[in-house]
Amino acid sequence: MKTDALAGIRVLDFTTTIAGPHCTRLLADLGAEVVKVEAPDGDMMRTRPPIRGGASGVFGYLNAGKRSIVLDLKAPAAVDAARRLAAGADVLVENFRPGVMRRLGLDYERLKAVKPDLIYCAISGYGQTGPAAELPAYAPMIHAASGYEMAHLSYQPGRERPDNCGVFFADFNSGAYAFGAIMTALFQRGRDGQGQMIDVSMCETMLGTLMGEVMRAQIPFEPPGRPMFGPVRTRQGFVMPAVANERTFQGLCRAAGRPDWITDPRFARYADRRLNWGALIDEVEAWSGALDTDAVMAAFEANGVPASRYRTVDELMDDPQLAHRQALQPIEDAGGSVNVMAPPFRLSAAETRVRPFSARLGEHTGEVLAAWGFAEGEIAALRSEGALG
Repeated sequence: MKTDALAGIRVLDFTTTIAGPHCTRLLADLGAEVVKVEAPDGDMMRTRPPIRGGASGVFGYLNAGKRSIVLDLKAPAAVDAARRLAAGADVLVENFRPGVMRRLGLDYERLKAVKPDLIYCAISGYGQTGPAAELPAYAPMIHAASGYEMAHLSYQPGRERPDNCGVFFADFNSGAYAFGAIMTALFQRGRDGQGQMIDVSMCETMLGTLMGEVMRAQIPFEPPGRPMFGPVRTRQGFVMPAVANERTFQGLCRAAGRPDWITDPRFARYADRRLNWGALIDEVEAWSGALDTDAVMAAFEANGVPASRYRTVDELMDDPQLAHRQALQPIEDAGGSVNVMAPPFRLSAAETRVRPFSARLGEHTGEVLAAWGFAEGEIAALRSEGALG
């Protein structure tokens, strides 16, 4: 029988927007008790569309399975309450600009004094120290600052303007790295009993994806010709073949009915093929552009060429592979039921599933405070002092 791998782990979640909430939702998906601490006006994502019944779908996506409490950290009594909650937590995650938690008196150095085995994870644009540490950071800025956007642009021949941003790689990648670092720290704590500080840099996260560019910055090398991985036109649209080795190149030649390319001096050797890749794709498209996408895909499959048609997310929502893996799972919020993505990994002996609710703002404030050791009178006093919003 599967169990919750993180059952009994308490997480105090001071995160907002995307990177931090993505990290803590993964912890919730594995069974941790995640308490989301919100300001009286709530996480800004609560107001982001699409909204139905007053509930934001993207907020639910990022915060499923977490309990919500409100603490107005402008009130000293709320900060004191946050310290008490931290003393009962295993993990604290925050993604404020560096310096904010220190000014509140909720930084790692002060909290470890009351909870030595606390694992404290801070996600920021450039890291907690250094000349850029206190700069504001959002994913689109980090895409630009890290070199990612210019690297992506370099693979688009004829383009001069970087792309607009609507997919927030830096946020989701940084949240995933933070999740991995927290799991590592929990494992280490199980051996030595010690907590520690985790410092996640979004800029370094994105630079870490640019393997080729990091190497070329140190070892001068000018990539020859057209990028090797790109769309191939069909009569209806495009497909993406991955011609990554000699076997798949020869399969491409056979699929197109052009075995002569295998010995063509422009293409026979990898180095020459690389230099003449644009000419090769032009000739491939003379074949593929006259065929339906299904026919091109069938020819690739028959000849061992890895390839995919281009799909929209709308199309993917009905993919039988995703249905088989139960990759989309329902949550309930004020607007009803909506599907969100489950973790992309599965464990044979532990649950990896979305907890099926998204909390209303402050829904669990009294319940959580009571469960974490606050007496009824103390909770009433916090309310009267305005500490609970």
